[in-house]
Amino acid sequence: MSQDTHPERLRQFLAELTELVDQQPTESALLERGQALLARLVAHDDWLPAELAEPHPEHYQQYLLHCDARQRFSVVSFVWGPGQRTPVHDHRVWGLIGMLRGAEDAQAYARDSAGALAPHGAPVRLRPGQVEAVSPRIGDVHQVSNALSDQVSISIHVYGGNIGAVKRAVYLADGSEKPFISGYSNRHLPNLWDLSKERPAP
Repeated sequence: MSQDTHPERLRQFLAELTELVDQQPTESALLERGQALLARLVAHDDWLPAELAEPHPEHYQQYLLHCDARQRFSVVSFVWGPGQRTPVHDHRVWGLIGMLRGAEDAQAYARDSAGALAPHGAPVRLRPGQVEAVSPRIGDVHQVSNALSDQVSISIHVYGGNIGAVKRAVYLADGSEKPFISGYSNRHLPNLWDLSKERPAP
């Protein structure tokens, strides 16, 4: 497949998404219209630069493609090596996930009557061109994995904030939360928001 031959596709998507966010729609309207925009973007696998599609042998990669100047939204490429998966985690902002290459499975979680987290419903498999939404309003806790054991998968995620700087949580087996700030995998973008590494300014 060709790579980085049509960068105008991403530029057009960003222009249209910025215009949508500028209108300050309700979340439901934003997700509905945003899904259509993202579906048009991931309908073509000929625009993502190769350096933003590189897998890591040990863990998934989250590359920043764009962050709105006012941090109202961000766009990232998730690159999954064979068999890689996330922990159970949340986002705490709205999100859209569009499948560009390969396939991924998303298993939603919800708290049971005792307050423990348990799988909620059947896993959802995304294939190229398909788009799903998440948010604290409609369901925000899930675990995502590469559905393929022998090849790389790539999805494009859009979030209602600078997701690399959002303080959110992974969930342990007992349902307890462990706060984290993800940062990004781009080599030229250090994780400026990892408070565990914060040091006093000189």
